[in-house]
Amino acid sequence: MKAGDQARVTVGVAVPPEVAFAVFTEEIDLWWRRGPQFRRVGGERAIIAIEGVEGGRVFESAGEGLPAQEVGRVLAWQPPSRLVFEWRAANFAPAECTEVEVLFALAPGGGTSVTVVHRGWADIRPDHPVRHGQDVPAFIGGMGRWWGGLLSSYRLRAKLRA
Repeated sequence: MKAGDQARVTVGVAVPPEVAFAVFTEEIDLWWRRGPQFRRVGGERAIIAIEGVEGGRVFESAGEGLPAQEVGRVLAWQPPSRLVFEWRAANFAPAECTEVEVLFALAPGGGTSVTVVHRGWADIRPDHPVRHGQDVPAFIGGMGRWWGGLLSSYRLRAKLRA
């Protein structure tokens, strides 16, 4: 692994791995934060979804029945333990891509430990606009905080299923 290649965030949720996986994938639109920092399409009607099969799309749409904007493709679909998908920022060129791996493991004492590893950043050029002019440690730290915010919302959604 190259320096500055990945951000890693782990959160505990009080549901078994099967439920944690389902909340992450099937209910993503209910916990993924809204607004331009988190969604490409924006607006209150915007949806985000994952098609639950290897090769399925990760996409956003401005609303039901409206055209979808593909964010990436599912690379591994292994419920209830692992999900891997491509991730493209709105300003990525067609060949630019990062990868998100989500691991769901039974936590000691119950519940599930959910770890998100967002990697591939070392292959994105240092002056790319996605980096907002930040050096590698600042950018990777910011990506960790970005995912941390999303996983805080995810934890709250999973709590409704406990």
